[in-house]
Amino acid sequence: MTRTGKTAARRRHLRTAAPVPLLVPALLGLAFLVVPLIALLVRAPWRSMPELLTSAEVWDALRLSLVCATAATAVSLVVGVPLAWLLARVEFPGRGLVRALVTLPLVLPPVVGGVALLMALGRNGIVGQWLDSWFGITLPFTTAGVVVAEAFVAMPFLVISVEGTLRAADPRFEEAAATLGASRFTAFRRVTLPLIAPGVAAGAVLAWARALGEFGATITFAGNFPGRTQTMPLAVYLALQSDPEAAIALSLVLLAVSVAVLAGLRDRWMTAS
Repeated sequence: MTRTGKTAARRRHLRTAAPVPLLVPALLGLAFLVVPLIALLVRAPWRSMPELLTSAEVWDALRLSLVCATAATAVSLVVGVPLAWLLARVEFPGRGLVRALVTLPLVLPPVVGGVALLMALGRNGIVGQWLDSWFGITLPFTTAGVVVAEAFVAMPFLVISVEGTLRAADPRFEEAAATLGASRFTAFRRVTLPLIAPGVAAGAVLAWARALGEFGATITFAGNFPGRTQTMPLAVYLALQSDPEAAIALSLVLLAVSVAVLAGLRDRWMTAS
């Protein structure tokens, strides 16, 4: 065997061989993540699943979840894409601090986010009191409040995805458009936005999935009122106390959505060996 062949064989061996001190905890970690999902499938009431998933309460929660998650994603797109562009393309004092504040909802406990929204947008909040007195707009414990809570926790996913795509995109295309007389906004709309469209789409899907699964901020800021603010995660929590089989069925629906999102994004977030 030539030296090149021996080197290639050695590399293949290093890729496939795993030392026991690393293999054992790796398998334990895999089991820790996978076994609960398997248990959900094993304990699922498959025979009564059609009946459980066709009840009016489930359909109301599912409809509300889809509508609110889509609306929250739309809000995130409208304000999140320009914010990502600002962070990626404009140098200004305190940009690092702004980026940290934008990503803070990713690590902030959702219930704390709900309390913060109440303090800001509640009837006595620093902004909500003016919305109520000037425009008669009340957000807490309404369907609009669900959208606001979901957008608050989901938008950072979109901003991070779009900002990363913008940083990877070549700014010389925008500069070339500017030399041809295009304004900065025109260059963004006609050149940059089509260039980063895959990143925007991926970020939107992630934001939509996060909004669909939001629980803590929603129940704190919008409450749990069937037909008005009770989304699928809230319905799971309520059903778990009285009807565990219904809770499992609803959980499987959310699990299926999560798997579909991962499958749709596999080319962007996963690499094949």
